[in-house]
Amino acid sequence: MVHTVDCAVIGAGVVGLAAARAMAMQGFEVVVLEREVCFGTQISSRNSEVMHAGLYYRPGSIKAESCVAGRRLLEEYCRARGIEHRLCGKFIVAADLSQSARLEQLELTARRNGVRDLEWLDAREATRREPALSCAVALHSGSTGIIDSHAYMRALLGDAEANGALIAYRSRVTALTRVAGSIVIDVDGEPSLRCRRLVNAAGLHAVQVAASFRDFPPASIPVQRYAKGSYFSFSGPAPFGRLIYPLPEPGGLGIHMTLDLAGRARFGPDVEWIDGLGGADPIDYAVRDERGARFYPAIRRYWPALPDGRLHAAYAGIRPKLAGPGEPDADFLISGPADHGVPGVVNLFGIESPGLTASLDLGRRIVMAATAGEPL
Repeated sequence: MVHTVDCAVIGAGVVGLAAARAMAMQGFEVVVLEREVCFGTQISSRNSEVMHAGLYYRPGSIKAESCVAGRRLLEEYCRARGIEHRLCGKFIVAADLSQSARLEQLELTARRNGVRDLEWLDAREATRREPALSCAVALHSGSTGIIDSHAYMRALLGDAEANGALIAYRSRVTALTRVAGSIVIDVDGEPSLRCRRLVNAAGLHAVQVAASFRDFPPASIPVQRYAKGSYFSFSGPAPFGRLIYPLPEPGGLGIHMTLDLAGRARFGPDVEWIDGLGGADPIDYAVRDERGARFYPAIRRYWPALPDGRLHAAYAGIRPKLAGPGEPDADFLISGPADHGVPGVVNLFGIESPGLTASLDLGRRIVMAATAGEPL
C-alpha cells in the first residue's frame, strides 16, 4: 500500500530542508526524499559558505528580497541555535579608477535593496585595514559573514523532524503522476508515496524531476544551464581578515577570497560553462590544476604579493542557472500552481547563490506557494 502524506519535498539541500521545516512547522505531515546518502551533498556543500548582504541582485527580484530578509533571519537563527558564524565583513574592490563607476552602481543597487551598512574606503584607508590589499577604492559591507553550513542544515533537519517530518535517503524520484487530486511518486521505478502537495527542491536535478511529471505543462519547465566553479586553497596564513571580492564577472562574482571559520583562505569560484551533469555517470567535480593558471593573475589584481605555487586544488561546485553565457542574470523561479495550473505543486528552478543566505525566507515563500488559496 502506498502511504499518503500532506507534503513531499524532493531534495535535502539547504532550501529543501528549509521548505520541509517550514511545512512541518505549519502542521503538515512531511516526507523528504533525497537521492544521495546524506543531506546537502551537492550545491549546498560546494560553495563559499558566505552569508550575503544583498548587494548584487536586481531590486524587487526574489533574489534581492529573499537575500536581505533571509540574512536577518539566518543571523537570528544562528544566534538562537548556537550555530557557528561570523560577520567578518567584505571588501568589494575596484582594481583601478576605471572600475569606480561599476562599484558606484553596485552600491546604488545594494541601497535600493535595503542594505544600509556600506562604507566607501579610499586606497589608503583600505590598505590601512588590510595591508596586503591593492585597490583604487573599496566598498565595505559589514553585514557579510561566513557560516558553518553543515551545522545549519543539520539544525533545519532537526527542526523538521521535531515537528514530525521524515527523511528517506537513497530515494531517487523517477516519475510523478497526478491521480485523483494527489500526486503519486515513483522512487527508483516503483510507486512509493502519495502526497497532496509536492515541493521540487531537487537543485541540479530540478528540471529532470519536473520533466518526469506525466502530463505536466512542458512550457512551465525552463531550460537549465550549468556553471561549474572551482576553488583553490592557499597554503599559508590567510592574507586578509575580511572577505575580498573583485567586481562581478559574467556568470559569477569573480574569483574572490573567502575564509572558513578556522581562518583558512580559499579562492574561487571561477566560471566554467558545462553542457550537463553527465547523465547516469557521477557528476564531475574534479578540480583540474590547469584551471589554477588563470587564478594567479586574477588574484594578483588585488593581492600582488601572492607567491607562485601556493594555490592547491580544493573542490568544485556546480550552479544551476536559468541564464546562459552573455545573458543577464536570472532570478530564482518559484513556480507554483498560479504559474503552471497544477494544484499543490511547487517547482524551484535556478536556486543558486544566494540560496544559502535566503533559505529561511524561501521556506516561507514555498509554504505560501504550496498552500495558495488554503487557510493556514
